[in-house]
Amino acid sequence: MSDIVEGMLSAFRLIFSLDRDLFEIIFLSLRVTLTAVIIASIIGMPMGAWLAINRFRYRRLTIAILNALMGLPPVVVGLIVYIILSRSGPLGVLNLLFTPTAMIIAQVIIITPLIASISHQAIRDLWAEYHDLLISLNTTKRQRIFTLIKDAKRSLLTASLAGFGRAIGEVGAIMIVGGNIDHLTRVLTTAIALETGKGDFAFALALGFILIALAIIVNLAIHSISKTERGSTW
Repeated sequence: MSDIVEGMLSAFRLIFSLDRDLFEIIFLSLRVTLTAVIIASIIGMPMGAWLAINRFRYRRLTIAILNALMGLPPVVVGLIVYIILSRSGPLGVLNLLFTPTAMIIAQVIIITPLIASISHQAIRDLWAEYHDLLISLNTTKRQRIFTLIKDAKRSLLTASLAGFGRAIGEVGAIMIVGGNIDHLTRVLTTAIALETGKGDFAFALALGFILIALAIIVNLAIHSISKTERGSTW
């Protein structure tokens, strides 16, 4: 109990003292995660919509594989990305290993199946409702996908938030490809792992509380911007 209290006090002290290293870690965490969520949403949402409106051989198998990929072990993703970006790997010439870009790549791979799967489920139901109308209007597949994504924006926002929630708390993959380098690739989750290993539980708890607060704040901000609660009654 004392460690929790000390962690909370440490968190407040770090925040209100405007600790430079802390805010550097916070901003890097948000930059990496939000970038990964945006890229994964750009890939995953149209993918989910395409799967919802198209019928093809092995479609069910494709959807099953997509759903299975939601459970990708982050450390395995990190290992694969590490091999690809290492000097002996196919993309080693780009020198991306142990950079924020490598961390973004790993997070995109992890959360894209999640966003695509949730998007597919949301748009599948909407497609059943709009199917006859869109077919009668002789719309192209691209127009159908765009229309469904536009009308399902609230459900798709939930998909992005789910991706953000998984990405912001991920540690295994970004530890491997980022290296947890101070002032370069150290984010909140890797900093927590480091401080825990050093035995500084109070500081680790402080970082943990800040991580939770960030996740809540970003979720509330996105909901507020999208006005998802407009028209709700109390």
